Amino acid sequence: MTTERRYDIDWLRVIAIGLLLIYHIAIIFQPWAMMIGFIRSDELMEPLWKPMTMLNVWRIPLLFYVSGMGVYFAIRKRNWKELLLERSKRILLPFLFGMIAIVPLHFLVFQEYYHLPLGYFAHPAHLWFLGNIFGYVLILLPLFYYLKKIEEGRFWRGISTFMSHPIGPLSISAFFILETILVKPQVFEMYAQTWHGFFLGLLAFFFGFLLVYSGKTFWQTVLKWRWLYLGLAAAFYMVRLMVFQLKSPGYLVAIESNCWIFAVFGFGYKYLNRPGAALSYLSQAAYPIYIIHMFVLYAGAMIILPLEIPVFVKFISILVFTGTVSYLIYEFIIWRIGFLRPLFGLKWKFNKTRETKITTEPADPLPS
Repeated sequence: MTTERRYDIDWLRVIAIGLLLIYHIAIIFQPWAMMIGFIRSDELMEPLWKPMTMLNVWRIPLLFYVSGMGVYFAIRKRNWKELLLERSKRILLPFLFGMIAIVPLHFLVFQEYYHLPLGYFAHPAHLWFLGNIFGYVLILLPLFYYLKKIEEGRFWRGISTFMSHPIGPLSISAFFILETILVKPQVFEMYAQTWHGFFLGLLAFFFGFLLVYSGKTFWQTVLKWRWLYLGLAAAFYMVRLMVFQLKSPGYLVAIESNCWIFAVFGFGYKYLNRPGAALSYLSQAAYPIYIIHMFVLYAGAMIILPLEIPVFVKFISILVFTGTVSYLIYEFIIWRIGFLRPLFGLKWKFNKTRETKITTEPADPLPS
């Protein structure tokens, strides 16, 4: 039975939230920002999108993988009723509350900025990820508990052996290739509220569970072959950039995406699998900050974009504003007011001394 605390998984979740802030702020400075409901700067930074295109094919799939891994650790000590109750509190409640009370705030800031009529209809916006995750839990729970029941049997031994070879993790890409062939997404990176995003997330969520289920062989493989996966990912990216002008066929992007992810897992396992006070704090803060960051980001854009300062300074200023104000809201409002805590995925109980207990289960990875 796996009882090892996986600090690297916690760190990947925290890092993904940081990348999320940078990614969303970069959208403000792209010419198509308004097409997807973002406030757009009159002064653009289109070259900034080149590094973002390296992130956007694996950032969201990585989070689905990690979310599936979290469920594996959760079912080690919960029956299916306990797990559903816990996931309802941690995911469904913040999802529904967010649609009612948080998402309208950045919709209204957007409408005010562009002098549009004020109005709102229930919309998941950036919280779509939470709705997908809860759906995957409902769909896959019977299969997960069945796999738990037959753990260390013939199927487990076969998966464990297969994942001991470098081709083992890469072979998963076949399912993602098939998804792109069947669903035919217009843009691979358009995950939010699309069938492509739903089925890609379902695959990543399932295989995230299965990879941890297979035991230490997967982690030893990605650790040993991390440079191979990184080299393959970089090669596919260069083909996408130089040959296809960032519009590679879906099947190539699916392979590239998984190569990045397995490289990240390998490097994370080597360098991030250790505890620390920073991780203890950030792993609790990441989820609430994810929920509120869009409203703060839009407010920052509304305040900073009209200023007569260089465009790069605007980008940095919005980044600092979003990070700082999100932290202050979390630290002095969400974390300290008891009835708000569960609405943002935290435990009901508030202690003056922060909880530092270490368990064997990674924190729920729930970004966007």
